[in-house]
Amino acid sequence: MLWRLRAKDFNAGKGAGNRDAMRTVFAAGEGPGLVAWVGDYAVGWIQIAPRTAFPRLAGSRVLAPVDDAPVWSVACFLVEKGWRRKGLSVALLEAACGFAALQGAEIVEGYPVAPADKTYAPVYAWTGLHAAFEKAGFEEVARRSPTRPIMRRWM
Repeated sequence: MLWRLRAKDFNAGKGAGNRDAMRTVFAAGEGPGLVAWVGDYAVGWIQIAPRTAFPRLAGSRVLAPVDDAPVWSVACFLVEKGWRRKGLSVALLEAACGFAALQGAEIVEGYPVAPADKTYAPVYAWTGLHAAFEKAGFEEVARRSPTRPIMRRWM
């Protein structure tokens, strides 16, 4: 719920409040993302929705919209530890782009990290890594911080 709520509301709802808020998103029929399964086991998740679903992005100094294009945003990833570094992030990005295209999206945008240090802790890469976005066909369109590009893929 980080990008879906103002900082004040997110902090106030930590724990049960934010879980309830996500349940409300589901109940409204807005699937907030896609899940990668291996058999009956979920190994990854990617959150994708129209950028308007993530009002906190608009207030971000680094990740604010670069223009008025109606983009869909990849807001975050979760990849099971044993499935990292196996291409799952790229597969999730491909699936998210396909899903967004089916909903009429013409542009998908992401906000990955581009760490200068190869030993970057995966726990801090929850918005994805620059390299995965490049492999999935995204192009950098803005960078207001040395480590936080805004990347897009046109459908």
